[in-house]
Amino acid sequence: MDFPEELKYSKEHMWVRLEGDRAVIGITDYAQAELGNVSSVELPEPGDELEQDDSFGSIEARKTVAELYAPLSGTVLEVNSELGNAPEFINDDPYDAGWLVVLEVPDPEEMNLLMAADVYEDYVTNGE
Repeated sequence: MDFPEELKYSKEHMWVRLEGDRAVIGITDYAQAELGNVSSVELPEPGDELEQDDSFGSIEARKTVAELYAPLSGTVLEVNSELGNAPEFINDDPYDAGWLVVLEVPDPEEMNLLMAADVYEDYVTNGE
């Protein structure tokens, strides 16, 4: 299981990489492993406004359909359109090719509500 230290994590198993006022968001290695083989993804449209902790899409896998919850508030700038043809990127490379959305983040202080890598690793290892 991979827990990159430069990322922050939500209890809903989302990761965030802050790049200035932009946040790249995806699901964690733990989450993709729990889901199994991802078969499709439903994502918001560029320009959509997201509120922290609100549902913004879903991931369908062999085992289940899982809701995606925004780890931060912001405006969707980009969605990973590659996932439409290659949802397996989420399983193969959740922290790079498998990213989901990029948000413009008006309040980077929300990052303080997310977990550091070691805290998230403990969260998933020792039970939620």
